[in-house]
This record gives sequence, structure tokens and C-alpha cells, in this order.
Amino acid sequence: MDFGKVAVMMGGKSAEREVSLKSGAAVLAALRSSAVDAHSFDPRDKPLEALHAEGFERVFIALHGRGGEDGTLQGALQFLGLPYTGSGVLASALAMDKWRTKLVWQAAGLPVPDYAVLDADSDYSAVESSLGLPLFVKPANEGSSFGISKVKQSGDLRAAYDLAARFDACVLAEKYLDGGEFTVGIIAGQALPVIRIVPATEFYDYDAKYLRDDTQYLIPSGLSDAQEAEMRELSLRAFAILGGRGWGRIDLMLDAAGSVYCLEANTAPGMTDHSLVPMAARAAGMPFEKLVLTLLEEASCG
Repeated sequence: MDFGKVAVMMGGKSAEREVSLKSGAAVLAALRSSAVDAHSFDPRDKPLEALHAEGFERVFIALHGRGGEDGTLQGALQFLGLPYTGSGVLASALAMDKWRTKLVWQAAGLPVPDYAVLDADSDYSAVESSLGLPLFVKPANEGSSFGISKVKQSGDLRAAYDLAARFDACVLAEKYLDGGEFTVGIIAGQALPVIRIVPATEFYDYDAKYLRDDTQYLIPSGLSDAQEAEMRELSLRAFAILGGRGWGRIDLMLDAAGSVYCLEANTAPGMTDHSLVPMAARAAGMPFEKLVLTLLEEASCG
């Protein structure tokens, strides 16, 4: 397929800039190894109008965080009439907002962990009692585990809120589920093999995701065939309910009884050497270069 001149959108201004640069560099190298006329494009350094001026015909979005996966870039590219990878405006905006993602999933009858929305005037003691300890606190509109805390001691919730509030005005407290953390990548309407994530740290934080080499990624996941099928089907439903297209990832948790819960969605997953979708794709027999080409083929501007 002749893709024309392709912009690999990377960098940007979000807190996830460094991760985005790594994702973009990997995608760029893969496209060039497949003889695609691909070039890096950092919207921090040049306006989007330059896409037309420089003759780009398609965009691979390797931006993470705000301004890259929250619908704003998608809307601009749609206005410019340029096909781009991943989900459209609505799905991108919804998935970026963890609270509104939960509201949509709840309305559709999908299971999500119990949670509370926090603000400066919240009754933190009541939230601790309601959700139980430990619990997680996270900014609603941030990725890569920025601003996340695991609260284990009574009275520590306020400090965790203050940390998360540095990243976003909307902060969530979420019940801790202790049955394991899992993720399912989705490519062109197909669910990839389930990955079980076993961090060596307290939880799957930024270091565990991108810097450490002792995080375990289990493929096969250790689930029964029935559990794996349930998790993959639930992920496809969760992604479709948000309006996701092209590719993405759904993160899930199990409770102690083995019930599965939808945690959050990602419409522009990482493409670094530690990233989950490329890992699952390899397990399914799809090398990185093929994965990147497949995603580019799925690009759309509507």
C-alpha cells in the first residue's frame, strides 16, 4: 500500500513527552525499514498547518497524554482532512478521562471497581471507610501513572489527593482489587492475547512501566481458557462502547473471587521497548514492523 508521505507525530507538550519521543522513534524506524516515506513531526516545535505545507498525506499518532490522545489533535487532523491512526475525537476524549470512561461503562452495564470522585472538600475519612484500604488515587486525565498513589494507611488519603491534584482538577479514589492486573491490546477489531502484569514495585508505576527490567509480563497470562476468552470479549465490548477504532488497549483487574473489572482504556498506547501492545502482538505472531504497517493501514480521517 502506498501511504504517501507520513508524519509520525511525537513529543508534544504533555507530561508524557519523553515516553512519546521513544514511541515515535520506534515507529519511525519501523516505517522506514518498510520503505515508507516517514518523517518525525513534533507539534511542540511546529504548527499543525505545516502538515499541509510539507506535503504529508497520513499521520501516525505516537503522542501520549493531553494534546495527543484526548481528542484535540484528532479533531484538528479531521478538520485538515488527514487520515490518522487510532480512535476519533469522541472515543479519544472519553478514554482520556477515567471518570467519564467509568460512567459510560457503568451505563452500559460493564463492571468497574468501586470509586469516588475527590475534591478539596471531600470527607476523606468517609471515602477510606467506604472503599476500604488499600486504595488507589489517580488524576482522571493523566497517563503513565503520573500522580498515582497507593494509600495503605488511614489518614493518608488527603496527601494522595494533593499529589494527584497537581496533575488534574478531577481526582479519583478507586477500590483496590487484589486478584491481579491484566491488559488486552486491540488491533483492527481483534483482541490480542491477554498479558498479566506483575510489577516488582508496590504497583505498576512509571518506573515499572518504562525503566525497570524486573517487571514480569506473563504471556500466556495463567488464566484458564474460559477466563482469557471472557477478558478478551469484555475488552472488545469496552472498547466498542467508547467508540474506539483502529487500535487501543483495555486494562483490567481481577478481585479475589476471580471476577473481572474494567479499569481504564488507552487509545494511543505506548510503542516503546517496554510497551504492552507490541509485546502482545509479537506473542500473536505479528512482528513490530507488521504491527506498525497494520495500524497505518487502518488510519482514517472521519
